[in-house]
Amino acid sequence: MEIVLAFVIGGLFAASVYMLLRRSLVKLLIGLALLSHSANLLIFTSVKLTRGSPPVIGMNATALREPFADPLPQALILTAIVISFGVMAFALALAFRAYRSVGTDDLDRMKSTDD
Repeated sequence: MEIVLAFVIGGLFAASVYMLLRRSLVKLLIGLALLSHSANLLIFTSVKLTRGSPPVIGMNATALREPFADPLPQALILTAIVISFGVMAFALALAFRAYRSVGTDDLDRMKSTDD
């Protein structure tokens, strides 16, 4: 399962870099979204996929019983999702404002309006 996820993550990273290098602003935003999703999957896969009980010590127990789920990657991924949502909202608002003021989503034409 981890081998399949490694190929999926590699494909997502490749697709995101390809989309980031396009001239269209919309494709750049799609590449940014793909990059954030692939980074989340990379964090998820790097901690070994195991099914386990929640990491809670019972009333009469003195230690955790194996196997237990690690909550740190879940917290990291949730934080990364919130941050990527904020970045995407800002980037969409910025792209919309740039499109309204310039009239195009081509990055080369936007660069020529600096004069």
